[in-house]
Amino acid sequence: MFSVSPGNDGNPAAAGPSDSVTVSITRRVQPTRIAEATHWAQQGMDLASAFPGFLGSGWVRTSEDSLSWHMLYRFDNSDSLDAWEGSDERAEWLAQGVDYILDARVQKRTGIEGWFDTPQEGSDSGIYQPSQWKQTVAIGLGFFPSNVVFTFLVTLAIPEWGGYPIVPRILMTTLVMAPTMTLLVMPWITRWLRPWLTRPPASAYRRPQL
Repeated sequence: MFSVSPGNDGNPAAAGPSDSVTVSITRRVQPTRIAEATHWAQQGMDLASAFPGFLGSGWVRTSEDSLSWHMLYRFDNSDSLDAWEGSDERAEWLAQGVDYILDARVQKRTGIEGWFDTPQEGSDSGIYQPSQWKQTVAIGLGFFPSNVVFTFLVTLAIPEWGGYPIVPRILMTTLVMAPTMTLLVMPWITRWLRPWLTRPPASAYRRPQL
């Protein structure tokens, strides 16, 4: 039975109207309908991308014969997501997948926590939540060059920028960098670093002693 709904296994009430929202869905696919399900999944991503506020999407399988498919998409705020989830286009698309999908699990994350979300279904899934030090490295790789570029550009535009009081300078930098990091830089950084971020730790390859 197809069990995907616009609901949320997480905590949607915590999302503010201006927070970006990442939706993570794990679907189990009928083993005899892989080709149809592949086409159906891509159709869903294409439909979502046509809606205002759509920020990106993707879907992966942990292996060629895996029946668990992990799908991820993001909207700029909860209102944009609600428009997609309540649309006739999505309802029709979901109905078309009834024969392909056995079940599904849906989770939503908002703001910065959605940058590093990875679907997890157990130790055999091959997908791991990035450790805190990896998350720190990823944020640093995004923030440092972005901050350098911003400082360079603003100094060109306002030569006396360095002479301004420190509090207004930090405030202006924050107002520019916060949305830039959230909406542009970090989604790109996490896609670029995804294989490294989700690589299992060395201990995961060690067999337990019998």
